[in-house]
Amino acid sequence: MRAAPTILHLDMDAFFAAAEQASKPSLRGKPVVVGGLGPRGVVATASYEARRFGVHSAMPMGQARRLAPNAAYLVPRFAFYRAISGQVMELLGRLSPLVEPLSLDEAFVDLEAGGLAGDSAGARAVGERLRAEILATTGLTGSVGLAGSKMLAKIASEEAKPNGLVLFEPGSERALLAPRSVRIIPGVGPATGDHLRRAGITTVADVVEAGEDELVRILGRSHGASLYRMALGHDDRPVVAERDAKSVSVEDTFDVDLHDRLRIRLEVERLAERCVARLRGAGHSGRTIVLKVRRYDFSTLTRSETLRGPTDDPLVVREAAERLLELVDTTGGVRLLGVGVSGLADYTQEDLFAQAGAEAGAWGGGGPGAGGAEAGTGTSGAAAGVGMGMGVGVGEGGAAGGAGDAADAPPTATETATRRWAPGHDVRHAVLGAGWVQGSGLGRVTVRFEEPGSTVPGRVRTFVVDDPELEPADPLPLVPGGVTGAEGAAPVAPAAPVVRAGE
Repeated sequence: MRAAPTILHLDMDAFFAAAEQASKPSLRGKPVVVGGLGPRGVVATASYEARRFGVHSAMPMGQARRLAPNAAYLVPRFAFYRAISGQVMELLGRLSPLVEPLSLDEAFVDLEAGGLAGDSAGARAVGERLRAEILATTGLTGSVGLAGSKMLAKIASEEAKPNGLVLFEPGSERALLAPRSVRIIPGVGPATGDHLRRAGITTVADVVEAGEDELVRILGRSHGASLYRMALGHDDRPVVAERDAKSVSVEDTFDVDLHDRLRIRLEVERLAERCVARLRGAGHSGRTIVLKVRRYDFSTLTRSETLRGPTDDPLVVREAAERLLELVDTTGGVRLLGVGVSGLADYTQEDLFAQAGAEAGAWGGGGPGAGGAEAGTGTSGAAAGVGMGMGVGVGEGGAAGGAGDAADAPPTATETATRRWAPGHDVRHAVLGAGWVQGSGLGRVTVRFEEPGSTVPGRVRTFVVDDPELEPADPLPLVPGGVTGAEGAAPVAPAAPVVRAGE
């Protein structure tokens, strides 16, 4: 444990939803839910206004709609969120060379490595300055926790929410942890928590009282000993600046189970193309191709094939995924498909391009529809990310809006046109300018025309889905200096630091 609170944990407040509110004046101060909008979609983030109705992340979207029927329901815009995240991470990088991102909206910072914050007063000053800089740069708020360990810093930032700062003085760890649930300790998930509860251990104080020997008997040597140390407040895990990517993968969950074998193959081809695009975007190649299939009964099958060397060739990856599909029984229907690449490297073995050409003849090229598989999306949710060890990465859920397919046949041209107008996504009209999709269906799309800098909600217009003057557009940047409310309120000022016992 450190003698000064020089580990900082930043967690942006309701990040996805807050970013949507900041960019859409009509949603400011109103409940907003971001996630997959199909019948199998889940909530990625809920604004604090939506949380008052009981909506929370990982909740089925259908349940969220019942709890908050009047909320705005939007699909994620990950390119937009990544751009904002890049601004935040740049600010963190100015504090220290040791920044450990956990996701787009969360990171640890080692202030000691940056020569900052030798004592509590200095650490608090750094944290407050960071929060003010984030607000000035992005218009969004973040909560900061400061402590002598990663575990306590993360707990502190959780207590600081929303838009606050909490500092735990080193030496107060045991008193702070004792009354809390054992689930607050890293590594204690639902299964371990239930195991401990059955043994009468529900709080951190109970863990300490049970003793290391009893915990080892219950959980095993490694887990038991680690849990005991954490309960005593001993957390020496360092802030790690970089993590090596372990895998790159994408997956889709379908509104309606797929039964047609050709349709399933087309979806696998499309996923393979997307996976390679992400692989190349991360500057990697990989040796092992992985296919994931979740069947109608929720059973999940995983098949893999290891190549002679690393590749980032879409043809190689696609054909390997197709071969793996041949090994899977899809009778009864498929609700989820995923394609991934692991065994990553920073180079490509050249002779695999020749291998791809040779195999193309044996496998009949890319298969039916290889050039147009993108038309067969039909998804209610999607997940994509670069696996970064310890769960680092971004799960991208809820990529498609509108109703799901009624059958396994590829969607019609009208259905495809409707699906590209996903609620929340950006558009531009040749005459009316920039706006965002409020909803679509029955061959129509409703758009609200407003921009991040507006002080009042914009007007709403409805168009046919194939209106030639209406086109998808890139997100507009947020207005620096803070979010203004619907009535033209002043930018949000940083909240005063929250005071907790032990500060």
